Amino acid sequence: MPVTINPAYLWPILLLLASNVFMTLAWYGHLKFKTTALPVVILASWGIAFIEYCLAVPANRMGHAVYSAAELKTIQEVITLIVFAGFSVFFLGEKLTLNHGIGFALICAGAWFVFQAK
Repeated sequence: MPVTINPAYLWPILLLLASNVFMTLAWYGHLKFKTTALPVVILASWGIAFIEYCLAVPANRMGHAVYSAAELKTIQEVITLIVFAGFSVFFLGEKLTLNHGIGFALICAGAWFVFQAK
């Protein structure tokens, strides 16, 4: 029997994933451009963050129909870790260590507990 996923549960996650790509770029993308003036970086980051908000707000609005606010925040944080890990390795060229992995895993373990609260 094929597995079907209810779009009401999936769309908020997809929108949060997309919003986190923009959020991570807005918050950390400028680290690759250290010679760019800070006011320029701030304005560019605000512009990128606007796109993030245009995705995150609807994600949370739609998602609250099927997830609690705590669950939405937890989903967002786990997605943030995943996106940030990829971004830091592939865009910033940084290495993730075993300690990073352990720390991220502990946060994910905490997320598991949030979803057990029902």
